[in-house]
Amino acid sequence: MGHVQTVRGPIAPDTIGFTLPHEHTAIALWHAKGRWDYWELTADGPVIDAELGLYRSAGGSCVVDVTLDGVGRNPARLAALSERTGLHVVMGCGWYREPYYPPEARIDRRSVDDLADELVREATDGVAGTGTKPGIIGEIGTDKPWLSPAEERVHRSAARAARRTGLAITTHAVLSDVGLAQLRVFEEEGVDPARVVIGHADSFPSLDHYLEIIGRGANVEFDFLGMSFSAVERLGESRIAGLVMELIARGHGDRVLLSQDVCHNSQLKHYEGNGYVHLHESFLPRLREAGASEADITQITVTNPVRILTVA
Repeated sequence: MGHVQTVRGPIAPDTIGFTLPHEHTAIALWHAKGRWDYWELTADGPVIDAELGLYRSAGGSCVVDVTLDGVGRNPARLAALSERTGLHVVMGCGWYREPYYPPEARIDRRSVDDLADELVREATDGVAGTGTKPGIIGEIGTDKPWLSPAEERVHRSAARAARRTGLAITTHAVLSDVGLAQLRVFEEEGVDPARVVIGHADSFPSLDHYLEIIGRGANVEFDFLGMSFSAVERLGESRIAGLVMELIARGHGDRVLLSQDVCHNSQLKHYEGNGYVHLHESFLPRLREAGASEADITQITVTNPVRILTVA
């Protein structure tokens, strides 16, 4: 039997329960060159604790925080957060997307194998002397609808680290079919596609795209649920629910994951957003009304994340 690596240590897979597989509990994106907006999720402990308390009260058990170095990863903070809230917290590792690569990582001057070695060290020994270990690789992303040379190097390093550690890979792939390009790199590196999650699928609502990813053995993640930054997000969720139901009807519920990607203060309940409970309060009831069974819901919110997070 494998284990799930949390920030407070390894735990049995059957203990993690309802899981949000793609979230942030603090992140800053505004500081990168050429980024003019103030995109930030507060690290204010009492505010985030209260938000996650609502999630736990709704039945949530585990949160996967995919914030990486360069945008605010803090292993000690995540361990303390898990301790205070009683939630299982899984931390990501790797490098996000090119505009946000931290200069000290020297992505453009290191080999793929050297980058992979760093990820393996974190998975084996913990991050920067903290002893806190990641439980997933990612979110590994592309900034545009293609992989830049630097991003391809990062994707290949993630793949090689995944093969050596058993960790799954989760990606950032928005507004295009770039997830297929990500998947191609992972396949070339010999990664089992079942250990790959192509993220932000709801930003590119195409059934054919989802079926191609699933047909190649990988997973699709709808994780912009509850976002309201644009009219498309505010008004398009019924379409996403229909696409999820179509995947379930075709027998692909075992390849679907759901999350909310909370990454901005305006998404918090504290600031009149949907918080970490949008699945519980809105999207899952919508799926049930559309005909999803409780077995379907459990498959997507518990069984699938357990499979992804379990390290053999």
